[in-house]
Amino acid sequence: MSGIAGLLNISDSERAYVMNVGQGLVFSAVSQMLAEYNEEVRLMTSVFIGGTTEKFAARHLLPGGGKLQRMGRQAPAAAVKRTGTYDVGYPLRQWGAEFAGDRVDLAYMTVAELDAHLQTIMIKDMNTLRWRMLTALFEDTNFAFTDPLNGAITVRRLANADGSAYPPVLGSETEADDDHYSDAAYNVASITDDNNPALTLRNEIAEHFGGIGSTGKNFVYFHGADQTAYLANITGYVATPDIGIIDRYPDEILAPWPNVPGRLHGRTNGVWLSEWDGWIPDGYGLAVLLGYPPLTMRVDPSDTGLGSGLQLVATDNNHPMMRASYEHRYGIGVSNRLSAACMEINAGGGTYTPPTAYTE
Repeated sequence: MSGIAGLLNISDSERAYVMNVGQGLVFSAVSQMLAEYNEEVRLMTSVFIGGTTEKFAARHLLPGGGKLQRMGRQAPAAAVKRTGTYDVGYPLRQWGAEFAGDRVDLAYMTVAELDAHLQTIMIKDMNTLRWRMLTALFEDTNFAFTDPLNGAITVRRLANADGSAYPPVLGSETEADDDHYSDAAYNVASITDDNNPALTLRNEIAEHFGGIGSTGKNFVYFHGADQTAYLANITGYVATPDIGIIDRYPDEILAPWPNVPGRLHGRTNGVWLSEWDGWIPDGYGLAVLLGYPPLTMRVDPSDTGLGSGLQLVATDNNHPMMRASYEHRYGIGVSNRLSAACMEINAGGGTYTPPTAYTE
């Protein structure tokens, strides 16, 4: 992503003051910089967020199960139809930061200083988005969101034994409820071949998508640094090579490996392992089936003119850089309740409890 100086094609020096460059030109450069940032965010979060919607709720139609009927030569088969559904809802909230200063502040502000301010706002926006995204996945309790226009909306989580009927899993012909939040009967130090959270969550997801298949499916297990050494000791673990050392590429590693958050350090049991330290809390794991993002982002309807993504909203048309609001209106909710699963790795638990950082 380009900085403001690069977009304006000027030298990023201590003497490049915003007032000398021109507020109108800088304002346009800021808008372009935010557009580039929003596109980068879309690509970075595509593992989890499948797209956007303007709807506050949606109904997912599910296929049924069973066998075909035995038929005679003359009599037709009885009519059948699928009946399974589950409803999901999406919140919509407003987040933002204010940029303000008097005429003296603005007179002494350089392009480099403004660029640093914008970088701060974008970091805050990315941290907020990541927090809301992981809260939507780790929190296991549905909640009611009060929408100003549509009233109470039930925001669902991943499959959480709330009475929803999902398509039959492998080996079954009957729709049934399920729970994709589990608590391990062991702690992190006990992760072994027999206590493998990546394998457990992989199987929990795969049963809804036809199993692993002869060619495998692309699963990723996200975890904190507390699990890395133990996962690396599991039989069959293959480390991803250091991209800066060509001679270390082993024949058995699959390439190219997926572009996912965190540090992709290896693969075992058909699952990529990503150490996402600082964002996945110690003692927790999250698995996702790539290509089936579990989340959807709600945005304002396009005909409102409110736009989407992080935006610069000027409050003074004559001096747009003296005071401006940076706003981002969105909400995140689970849409595909079966393509991800979470685990708390705590021997003394018995019942899944969301991480403190990601409770609603």
